Amino acid sequence: MSPDEYCQQKTVQSGSSFYYSFLFLPPERRRAITALYAFCREVDDTVDECTDQSIARIKLAWWRTELASMYAGTPTHPVTQALQPHLAVYSLQEKHMQAIVDGMEMDLDQTRYLDYTAMKRYCWHVASVVGILSASIFGVTNPKTLEYAEQLGLAFQLTNIIRDVGEDARKGRIYLPVNELQQFGVTAADLLNARHSDKFENLMRFQTERAQKVYDDAFALLPKEDRRAQRPGLMMAAIYRTVLDEIERDKFHVLNQRISLTPLRKLWLAWKTYIRG
Repeated sequence: MSPDEYCQQKTVQSGSSFYYSFLFLPPERRRAITALYAFCREVDDTVDECTDQSIARIKLAWWRTELASMYAGTPTHPVTQALQPHLAVYSLQEKHMQAIVDGMEMDLDQTRYLDYTAMKRYCWHVASVVGILSASIFGVTNPKTLEYAEQLGLAFQLTNIIRDVGEDARKGRIYLPVNELQQFGVTAADLLNARHSDKFENLMRFQTERAQKVYDDAFALLPKEDRRAQRPGLMMAAIYRTVLDEIERDKFHVLNQRISLTPLRKLWLAWKTYIRG
């Protein structure tokens, strides 16, 4: 299996909504974004699938070294081998790649966030920086586009946090800010024990309204001249915002189930966004 094939398989197996937006890219950009996504999956799995934190830290340290080797031109892992040829072409900076690893390590160091500012810092590492790298691959002529991508990455992560709140709690992680849980009268035990209530619905409605505003703020930052190149991000946004709508329609029953869209519906939303230009 070639490095590109390895990344393709990793991406397809993940079942991620991102995959559907990649389908509409030219081959070279598609290979680059698939390799970037496969890298994100590898380091994320390092934390999620490793029950021994000390081993997870060792593996993340290995990835830091491997990133340095990739930028030195000597990658050894299939993912970094696939990604390396695209680094200079799309101006993918090592500091951004390393920041993703920092974000994964935050999951080992911290399981609660005091306020939105602290949660946003985590989101920057695991999502906003991925948005910046992705936008660079899609094509950027106006620096403002990177601000849009950073904000859109935040919106995606806020959506993930809302969708996965029950699943994350069972893993011992609560990303919703502590002060906002207190504001709405929801406890960590409520999340862990899947206690749905009016208070929980109010909390989640607040989270959803904020996420929707972040999407709007992101779109307002996207320069017209880069809109066409950035369609993959807009496709992802169409899918993610529809997930948010479904969660709200279901009255935020996310504590004991994971609300998602069918592959056909994701493809349809991506296609509609693509032809709209």
